Amino acid sequence: MTRKRQVSDTLTRLEATIAQRLTASPEDSYVAKLHHKGLKTIAQKVGEEATETVIAALAGDAQELVGEAADLLFHLMVLLAAKGVPLEAVLAELERREGLSGLAEKAARSQD
Repeated sequence: MTRKRQVSDTLTRLEATIAQRLTASPEDSYVAKLHHKGLKTIAQKVGEEATETVIAALAGDAQELVGEAADLLFHLMVLLAAKGVPLEAVLAELERREGLSGLAEKAARSQD
């Protein structure tokens, strides 16, 4: 199995697990607990994890960065699920941008 396929499979399994746990009891599932608290709490958690990821990156500890990046991806996926946005939509947007200059892509967005 290729590394790309493994990453895709991992994210697909995680997305399915998150979707399943959204409807669980908040007493039984961290995802359900976050979902029960609402979108604002989930979004704040994504912000916290993003900040912790930046701090880990600047601290120079690769293993800490890996852990924080995993936390950030997880919480982002919880946010996407709460908003009903499939991960496939995000991946499709990344694919659409592939091969584009970041500067050109950003300029095109600001014209909309």
